Amino acid sequence: MTTRLNNKDDHGDDLYPAAEPQPERGPVHVFWYLAIAIALIAIVCLFVSDHQLATQMTRLNQSTQAQLAQLSDQVSQASTESAKRAELSAQDAHDTAASAEQQARAEVRKTAANLSAKLAQQGQEAQQAQQHVAGELENLKAANTDASTKISAISGDVDTVKGDVASTQLSVEKTGNDLKRVTGDMGVMSGLIATNGTELNALKELGERNYQEFDIKKTAGLHKIGTIQLALAKADPKRNRFTLDVLADDKKVEKRDRTVNEPVQFYLAGTHQPVEIVVNEVKKDEIVGYVAMPKVTPGRP
Repeated sequence: MTTRLNNKDDHGDDLYPAAEPQPERGPVHVFWYLAIAIALIAIVCLFVSDHQLATQMTRLNQSTQAQLAQLSDQVSQASTESAKRAELSAQDAHDTAASAEQQARAEVRKTAANLSAKLAQQGQEAQQAQQHVAGELENLKAANTDASTKISAISGDVDTVKGDVASTQLSVEKTGNDLKRVTGDMGVMSGLIATNGTELNALKELGERNYQEFDIKKTAGLHKIGTIQLALAKADPKRNRFTLDVLADDKKVEKRDRTVNEPVQFYLAGTHQPVEIVVNEVKKDEIVGYVAMPKVTPGRP
């Protein structure tokens, strides 16, 4: 049997009025759905990213903790090694100081022993020196007495020497009076001329010039006297004449056919007095005489 629902009341009206027609939904609702979906996706992505970040932070924290633990172990190990090295260094320093102290004490003992020995030796030497000085004083007293005697004798000898000197001076003065001046080969009045050894010694005593004797042989070539050089070119003993080559100031001058005791004169560069060559004796291929140089020879310009 089929039951039929009666939708009308007793008056014949419908118990359930017909629903009003709903308006159609537009496309806006689709966009809302899309936005919600996108938001959900973003939330999911954000959750995943946050989860990954938390994982990375956990890993980083674990790595940091491991590194800190390793660093702590290294620091602890380094501290232990440093302490060991410090202990070894302290022990070495202590051993070195002890060794140095022992060596210093040994050196001090050795030095003290040496000093004591030296002081003892110096005491003996001082005693010996005192005895020696006492002996020397006795010798000095005796020598003083002997010296007084000798001084008295020497005083007499000095008086004798003074007399001899006075006599020599008189002889030189007498010889000097016998010396003479002549005109040289250059027409210049010469200094005092010596004709023999005695007169030459008298000239040296007067000291007006520097005198140097010579004995020149023809075969000997150039003969150096001071700053000049002489060479005998010709000697004639019968006529007492000679020819002489003079080399001075890098110049060669021939003094031809000069006579005995004639001053052969020439000037050196920068001088105001002539150099004089005096030949006292002419032999066969040989001449004997002296050279008279001015006392002061100015330097060459």
